[in-house]
Amino acid sequence: MSGIDLSSRSSSSSALDTSRVMLRRRIVFFTLVSATCLALFGWMTRLVGADGIDVFDVLILALYGGTLPWVVIGLWNAVIGVALIYLKRDWLQSVVQLRGLEDTSSPITTRTAIVMPVFNEDPERVFKHLRAVEASLARGGQADAFELFLLSDSNVPTIFEEEERRFEQWRLTSPHPERLHYRRRLDNVRQKVGNLEAFCDRWGAEFDHMLVLDADSLMSGDAILRLVRLMQHNPGLGILQTLVIGLPAASAFARIFQFGMRHGMRTYTTGSAWWQGDSGPYWGHNAILRLAPFVEHCRLPRLPGEGPLGGEILSHDQVEAALMRAAGYEVRVLPIEGGSYEENPPTLPDFIKRDLRWCQGNIQYFRLINWKVWRPLGRLQLALAILMYLSPVMWMGFLLTGMLRMVAVTLFPETNFAFMEAVWERANSSEGMALFATMMTIVFAPKIFGVIDVILSTAKRRRYGGGVRMMAGTVVELVFGVLLSPVIAVAQTVFVICLMFGKRVQWNVQARDLRTVAWGRAVRGLWVQTLCGIAFAGALWAWAPGALPWATPLLAAWLLAVPFAVLTSNARLGGWLRRIGLCAVPEELDPTAEVADAMAPAPLSVLGPAAALAPTMTLHQTVPSRPDI
Repeated sequence: MSGIDLSSRSSSSSALDTSRVMLRRRIVFFTLVSATCLALFGWMTRLVGADGIDVFDVLILALYGGTLPWVVIGLWNAVIGVALIYLKRDWLQSVVQLRGLEDTSSPITTRTAIVMPVFNEDPERVFKHLRAVEASLARGGQADAFELFLLSDSNVPTIFEEEERRFEQWRLTSPHPERLHYRRRLDNVRQKVGNLEAFCDRWGAEFDHMLVLDADSLMSGDAILRLVRLMQHNPGLGILQTLVIGLPAASAFARIFQFGMRHGMRTYTTGSAWWQGDSGPYWGHNAILRLAPFVEHCRLPRLPGEGPLGGEILSHDQVEAALMRAAGYEVRVLPIEGGSYEENPPTLPDFIKRDLRWCQGNIQYFRLINWKVWRPLGRLQLALAILMYLSPVMWMGFLLTGMLRMVAVTLFPETNFAFMEAVWERANSSEGMALFATMMTIVFAPKIFGVIDVILSTAKRRRYGGGVRMMAGTVVELVFGVLLSPVIAVAQTVFVICLMFGKRVQWNVQARDLRTVAWGRAVRGLWVQTLCGIAFAGALWAWAPGALPWATPLLAAWLLAVPFAVLTSNARLGGWLRRIGLCAVPEELDPTAEVADAMAPAPLSVLGPAAALAPTMTLHQTVPSRPDI
């Protein structure tokens, strides 16, 4: 009598149950999002259709409807996230659905390469972070399972010579120099993608996992060990992304921005992980990848045509995640804080520059979204990435169309004046105010529920310095967000339009150190926002003065864009906020060992013989060419 494979049958049954659970979750989520979008769209239709619908109104409604999915998804992600955290005892297991979540002690039996690709970055910051990672792994007692690689594409002599000097110093002072590697390519072909592909071609077969760090990334040994253990427990897991949080910042802009992101991201990411499950995101850094399937399935082809939308795929991370999932491997995010850090841009112009790089990369997904290889949620992830940058464009179109509607009615009063009166009367009523308040609540929902998450927990309040300090920081960040969002929306809109005419941004090194923004630089970078503020304020004053109170936050954001950029880059303001502990992340008030190491002054240089570099120095490695699509 032949035996029966009970373990195989049990595994198949468990997978089927999980699949059914995820299907139910996705149906619930999309029902909530669809119902909310339809309700809001119907509400707006009632307001603008007070006395009929014309061509202007159709365009207004279409643009308004296009802005809804992105913000409504954010609302329900946050609602579901905070509900799970406080109403479900085993919420993490329910959300992540991985074996080994409680494992903190099993031995590491696999080999992991920790890689940091860099391009003309500040060597002092790079090596402080890498050395902090090495020291933290040593404290965990299992550092022999890891090797660290600095993968340099730097082409500025003063920078790569300093990299080589600091690497030599590191090896001379490291207890295990054989685990440290430095490789510099002589060209920057295919940028970061090519850099990582070159590593995989040379070293990929020697490691089970690759943990990717950016130049401003920092991870604790405990966080890294947890990722590796989860990969060991779950052989079907292809990519595991951590929840990345901001390091303490001296810049006023960076500290206020990451304060708001910090308490908003946890609930948002928890809610999104609940319904995305094994088709989650990859953000390109502070994540661990299973090397064999990554090498086999995640090589990126070149898009047909030239830039800005053709050529190399710039926002590679989400494409790699979708390819990994299409190959049958899980892609998940671990929505817990601690041990995974990054630095944020220190000024508004630097933030806009980084954001527009991402914008160009995400808009490229239009060329990818119809590939037959994608699973449904992989295709959806690409669509959401596009929508993230199209939503502000549609919002700006909504505002502009509404303004043109008022101008047309004023210039040609004999046509639709009575109609406009009816619309304006309803918009100024309690119903119009209620819709406005509802939309503002939805837009800020992730941050609102993030604050609720902190306030409801005594331990979390203490980490932020107490409830009073937390709420004071929230007020500051709310004003900051109201001023920031319209400025970014204009920049994204102008850039997306320019992309259609061939404009592109250079993917060069990102500014990470605080430098006060001069007034001239602020004017050159933000004159369009200022002009928008003047134009909209003038139009409202001339044709709809009753709308000025409603538009005050928007107009203030545009008119104050230049002084906002200068003020938030001021080192004195950042120092004052730091002294009083306002908008501080928990690691500033109680730094971990890794954060303390990374934020400490750099050690004095220790020069040694250049021959110490020879065993691990490798220059150019050719990246095999990839066929066009």
